[in-house]
Amino acid sequence: MMGEKAMMSINVNNRSQALETDGHDTLLTVLRDELGITSPKRGCNQGVCGSCTVMIDGTPQRSCITLSASCENKQVHTLDFYKDDPTMQALQNQFYNCGAVQCGFCTAGLLISAYALLKDNPAPNLKDVQNALSGNICRCTGYRKIVDGVIAASKELSS
Repeated sequence: MMGEKAMMSINVNNRSQALETDGHDTLLTVLRDELGITSPKRGCNQGVCGSCTVMIDGTPQRSCITLSASCENKQVHTLDFYKDDPTMQALQNQFYNCGAVQCGFCTAGLLISAYALLKDNPAPNLKDVQNALSGNICRCTGYRKIVDGVIAASKELSS
C-alpha cells in the first residue's frame, strides 16, 4: 500500500543495503536520498533523458521509473561500481580525449549505456553506438564527440 514503510534489502554496488522504504519509492530516490549515491542524476524523472541510468542485473535501466521494491534480490550497479573496470576507464579516457563532456550532467547515464554496449559488442559500428545511446539526452553536445568517444574506447580496448 502506498505510504506504508516496509523493510527491504537491495544490493547496490556489491553491498547489501537494508532499507525501510515506501512502496512507491523509485530506485533513483533510494540511491540518491537514502544511500547518498549521486552519480545517477534526477533529470526528467520520467524515464526519457537517461541521466539516471544504472545497471540492474547487467542491463541498463532508468532508475527514475524503476520501483525500488522491484530491485530486491537483484544486482544494482551505478557508475561508481565501475571505477576500476578497464572498459569504463577506456570510455572515460576517450570521452575526455574526444571532448565528449561539457556540463557533465548526462555523462554517468551515457557511460553506463556505452559500457553495456561494449560489453555486448566490443567492436560496434556507428549505427550500433547511435542505437545504444538513443535513450540518453545531452543538451550540450551534438552527440558526435560522444559517439566518437565510444568508438575510440572500443578501439583502445581491442589494441
